[in-house]
Amino acid sequence: MMAVLHSGVRVFIMLLISRMLENSLLSAEVKEGEILPPTIQKLMKGYNKYLRPFFDNGPVTVGMSLDIASIDTISEINMDYTATIFLRQRWTDERLVFEGNKSLSLDGRLVELLWVPDTFIVDSKKSFLHDITVENRLIRIFPNGTVLYALRITTTVACNMDLTKYPMDKQTCTLQLESWGYNINDVMFYWTRGNESVSGLDTLRLAQYTVEDHYTSASEAIYETGHYPKLIFHFELKRSILYFILETYVPSSLLVVLSWVSFWISQSSVPARICIGVTTVLTMTTLMMGARTSLPNANCFIKAIDVYLGICFSFIFGALIEYAVAHFCTLNHPDANIVMYGHQMGGFDEEMNGMVTTIAAENNRAKRRKEKAAADEAALAPTAELELYPSSPTGSEPKPEAPEEPPNRCLIILVLLRKVLRRAANCCHVENPHLIDNYSRMTFPLSFVFVNLLYWTYYLYL
Repeated sequence: MMAVLHSGVRVFIMLLISRMLENSLLSAEVKEGEILPPTIQKLMKGYNKYLRPFFDNGPVTVGMSLDIASIDTISEINMDYTATIFLRQRWTDERLVFEGNKSLSLDGRLVELLWVPDTFIVDSKKSFLHDITVENRLIRIFPNGTVLYALRITTTVACNMDLTKYPMDKQTCTLQLESWGYNINDVMFYWTRGNESVSGLDTLRLAQYTVEDHYTSASEAIYETGHYPKLIFHFELKRSILYFILETYVPSSLLVVLSWVSFWISQSSVPARICIGVTTVLTMTTLMMGARTSLPNANCFIKAIDVYLGICFSFIFGALIEYAVAHFCTLNHPDANIVMYGHQMGGFDEEMNGMVTTIAAENNRAKRRKEKAAADEAALAPTAELELYPSSPTGSEPKPEAPEEPPNRCLIILVLLRKVLRRAANCCHVENPHLIDNYSRMTFPLSFVFVNLLYWTYYLYL
């Protein structure tokens, strides 16, 4: 009984709403109080915007096309881009067929009286419809029932970026359109003219990018609630590197060249060479920090620009270390008025020789004491000596020689240690410390050129 009552109430409410809509449409007024034209009144009589076209005869097909008006910003920090687009949708509604050969262009506010697809932008973070001076909508109905619905939208869309080769990178971003509530059994999306369905990119001018390629595709979005129609617009952006060459690469390279100036300054000019080294290191550090301001703070990518700045910093720091080594070798050169490194090693060798001589003398004295004790014992016991060697009738056969004692281990270790230290001293000793600067004048520039060739070859062509 209650089920029948509820169903009756539901039918009554639907009839009431339908009647109210019909009356409101027939009495609706447009701008300045003008009544709807008879053609529109005839079309809208009995029209239900809550039911899609071909409700019982398969899905309704909706054609899409885009016009990219502008791409305002592309943010590496937020991984998104902001674009203004004109979205045009076309579909056929058999309930809007009328006689004639001209289309009807209606006020955009009348879209509230029609069924329209529930299209949305998938990866949109925020979007809005322009409403100055009125909402930027267009409705056009053709005699065969085709409806053209156009919108002007500004949207911020997420774009996952790979910044490994930044700033020589290429990014592929997408704009995805889906149906929110109608699955593939109700609505089907398609691009009206294939790849030519999207226009405006050829005349687009961006600050840091150029549009290299773009294409369209169609697929299905699979969710727990079903399969939904999906259209994807892909476009490839290539970053313009000229700005970064002038802003980062050239200054960092000039800092490296500036650090090489110290190779032509006398090693006795300590303040001048230290000033150049420390100044270039600090300037390079500031340049590295400034290059990261426009990038995400927490980023797992090792970017190409980070690699180059690291290379430049290594060469600048190496130039500073080169002077420290050259200055140290100069102080320990025989021409200096301080104790020479070679003299120190010579004194150490003399000390080692003295220690070896002392140990050898002690061994000789111990050996002589043992021989003397053995001779005394032989003189006091002649009888025992004869009994020990009965085969000798005269007792004058010499006593067997005592076994030779093994060499002292401490002596061997000291000799080996002296050899090792002498070889190390010969390797570290520089005959002319001024040659270090001469070698650096050639090795540093050649190494920097070679590393640059490897760097640009890898990031531009591999």
